[in-house]
Amino acid sequence: MAQSVLSRKTGVIVGDDVRALFKYAQEKKFAIPAINVTSSSTVVASLEAARDAKSPIILQLSNGGAAYFAGKGVPNKNQEASIAGAIAAAHYIRGVAPAYGIPVVLHTDHCAKKLLPWYDGMMDADEAYFKVHGEPLFSSHMIDLSEEEVDYNIQTTAAYLKRAAPMKQWVEMEIGITGGEEDGVDNESVDNNSLYTQPEDIHNIYKALMAVSPYFSIAAGFGNVHGVYKPGNVKLRPELLLKHQQYVQEKEGLKDEKPVALVFHGGSGSSKKEYLDAISYGVVKVNVDTDMQFAYTEGIRDYMIKNKDYVSSQVGNPEGADKPNKKFYDPRVWVREGEKTMTKRVAEALADFNCVNQLS
Repeated sequence: MAQSVLSRKTGVIVGDDVRALFKYAQEKKFAIPAINVTSSSTVVASLEAARDAKSPIILQLSNGGAAYFAGKGVPNKNQEASIAGAIAAAHYIRGVAPAYGIPVVLHTDHCAKKLLPWYDGMMDADEAYFKVHGEPLFSSHMIDLSEEEVDYNIQTTAAYLKRAAPMKQWVEMEIGITGGEEDGVDNESVDNNSLYTQPEDIHNIYKALMAVSPYFSIAAGFGNVHGVYKPGNVKLRPELLLKHQQYVQEKEGLKDEKPVALVFHGGSGSSKKEYLDAISYGVVKVNVDTDMQFAYTEGIRDYMIKNKDYVSSQVGNPEGADKPNKKFYDPRVWVREGEKTMTKRVAEALADFNCVNQLS
């Protein structure tokens, strides 16, 4: 079981444990869903699903999600809300995750060039935490310079990996653009050819980053698109991931058939076969955000429609003009309904990625 390769069995894992978990996932052909969280409510919905499925889980914060965690009323001109929100979320997740009895990778999502001050602020917090606890606050961060020139992407990623290396902190980088639109990152009009990464690029990244630290993964484009679209609109080519692995293995003379830890972005709406094909080629992490947003909304939507007459006023409902409605409009009641439907959808993702019972 996965916990057999971990020194820390529950709660937020870091360093060698993150690397060991991802390598174990490759060996056992499962991937861990990465759930974008924006509140304590979405955190516990995700943790509950993973606990019940006996699975590890990745919880990640986007720049916008982190700002929302801090509060929409906090200014974010200099990324102060995103920095504060990410740090607050990290401490919250660290505090609550052990209660669920599963290993959790605490991650941050897409960080484009214009958002690097956010990354810098979080790494300041990582280093401060490391001085006290001997480990970074976050398990890992993502840097996404896929819209920039390849050389700049690799060099800048390597620089951040060098800063993270003394803490054994994992870094995820992206090469090749993920299409569609998500959380303020709009690539809907991108040239289709940019959605497919070449093996030579993966090898160049592997060489550059391995020279710094082995704690990294690559989100390689193979036609990925953020969001959910009509069937046929998204042309995924997961077989390209196999070519990446074979190319790196051959060029580096490695025995390992899956030398690169790969990441599947834009997972919402993909077929189970596409997931499993990608996982068989060394994908260890699959991002699923859009589906989770809708799932969370479903529970609240259905509750409000069903109880419209009970949440329209504080007093007075079909049972009587003087009947109080507090037990219906209490946020703990209807927010919980969103958690339930999101938990169900996370459980579905865990099953799709062969992640169920990996801790049993």
